Amino acid sequence: MGHVTLRIYDTASRTLRDFVPLTEGRASVYLCGATVQSVPHIGHVRSGVAFDILRNWLEASGLEVTFVRNVTDIDDKILAKAAENGRPWWEWAATHEREFTRAYDLLGVTPPSVEPRATGHVPQMVDYIRRIIDAGHGYAVDGSVYCEPTTIDDYGSLSGQRLDELDQGEQTVAGKRDPRDFAMWKAAKPGEPAWDTPWGRGRPGWHIECSAMATTYLGAEFDIHCGGLDLQFPHHENEQAQAHAAGDPFARYWMHNGWVTMSGEKMSKSLGNVLSVPNVLTQVRPVELRYYLGSGHYRSMLEYSEGALQEAAAGYRRIEAFLDRAVRVVGTVDRGTWPEAFGAAMDDDLAVPQALAVLHDVVRAGNRALEQGDHATVADLAGQVRAMAAVLGVDPLSPRWAGDAGGSTQALEALDVLVRAELDRRAEARARKDFATADAVRDRLRAAGVTVTDTPDGAEWSLDG
Repeated sequence: MGHVTLRIYDTASRTLRDFVPLTEGRASVYLCGATVQSVPHIGHVRSGVAFDILRNWLEASGLEVTFVRNVTDIDDKILAKAAENGRPWWEWAATHEREFTRAYDLLGVTPPSVEPRATGHVPQMVDYIRRIIDAGHGYAVDGSVYCEPTTIDDYGSLSGQRLDELDQGEQTVAGKRDPRDFAMWKAAKPGEPAWDTPWGRGRPGWHIECSAMATTYLGAEFDIHCGGLDLQFPHHENEQAQAHAAGDPFARYWMHNGWVTMSGEKMSKSLGNVLSVPNVLTQVRPVELRYYLGSGHYRSMLEYSEGALQEAAAGYRRIEAFLDRAVRVVGTVDRGTWPEAFGAAMDDDLAVPQALAVLHDVVRAGNRALEQGDHATVADLAGQVRAMAAVLGVDPLSPRWAGDAGGSTQALEALDVLVRAELDRRAEARARKDFATADAVRDRLRAAGVTVTDTPDGAEWSLDG
C-alpha cells in the first residue's frame, strides 16, 4: 500500500489537490475540536465523524496517521455560560468535555493520538506570542497582546477576506492600533482565570491556542488542518496568520466540513437541545446516527430531518441484515478487499455518497447470491461489504458494533433458539400442506418484529429495525 492516490479539496487554494504527505508513509492531521460549553449536538460531532473517515482512509491507504484533536476549555463563551449557571468555569468545561468524549465514543470515533487542552499549553502560547512580537507582527498594550493582519503578506488567503473589508468581530479597545488587529492574549478582568506572562496576568485568545497546540504536536509544518466551515474565518485565518508571522509554514492542506442544517438554517441553541446527541439516540442506535452523519459528502450541508435520519438508519440495516444472513449461511466472514469503484470514490475527496452506492450495489448482489444458494459468492461479497463498511466506521460485524442490534449478543442467541424452533414448526406444517398453521407462525413472528425470508437453505430470520 503506502502509495496514496487521494485528492482532496484544499480550501486555501480552492482546488482539488493530490495528497502528498510531508513525510513518506506518514500523515499528520489537526482537527479543531470542541469548545466545551454545552452538551454536544449532532452539528458539533459531524466533524468528528467526517474526519474519522478521513483518518480511516489514510490508514487504509497504508499511512501511519498522527491525529490531534484539541479541546478549547477556556474562552469567553465558557466563562459566560459557567457564570450564568453559577458554576466554576473549570468544572463547567470538564463536565462538557466528558459529554463530548462520551458522544465521540458512542459514535465509534477513534480517539485522537493526543487530545491537548488549551489550559495545558499556556507556556507554548506565551512562547509563540513572543516570536510573533519579535518578528514585528504583534504588540502589547495594557496587558493584552494583539496580532496585526496588515503586516502579514498572505492575510486573507485562506478565507478570501479582503483586509479593507475586514471585521474581526472583536470589541474596539483603547490602545489598539487598528480595529482589524485581533487579541492573542487578553488582560485579566476581575474574577476571571489568569496566568502570568511577560505582559501581565491574563488568559489566551482563542486563535493562539490552536496555533500553539498544532505546532507543539505536529511541528512547524504538517499535512492537514480540518474543522467546521464556520471556523474558516476568523479562527483558521488567524491561526494561519499567527503561524506565518512566527515563521512556521503550518498546514499544507485545509479541509472544512459543512454544517448540519435544519430547513436551511444553521442550528440555533433551541434546535441544539432537540438535536443533542443523547436526544437523537433515543430515536436511532449510535451506529445508525454515525452512518447518517457520515453519509453526506463532508463538504456539503447535511439537511436534518427525522425522515432523513430514519432513511439512513434503514440503509445501515440493509447492510447489517445482509451480513447477518451471510454469517448464518457461510459461518465466519473475514474482511476482504473493497471493489475498485469504492476506492476511486474515496480517493475523490472522500466522496462517501458514491462509495455508499458501490457498497449497496454489492449488498444487493449478495442478497441475490443468498437467494440462489451460491455460498462462495456470498462469502466473497460479504467480505467486500465488511471492508467498505470498516472504512466508513460502520462494519456491523466489528467488535465495536457487534451485538448493537438493540440488545446483547447473548439475548440474540437466546432469541435465535426460540425463533428457530418456530421456523421448524412452520417447515413441518408446510410439509404437511397445513398452510394455515405455517402462516400463523409467520404472522406471530412478524407481530414480534421478526421478518422471515425463505431461501434455498431454508427460512432465515432477521429483526425489523
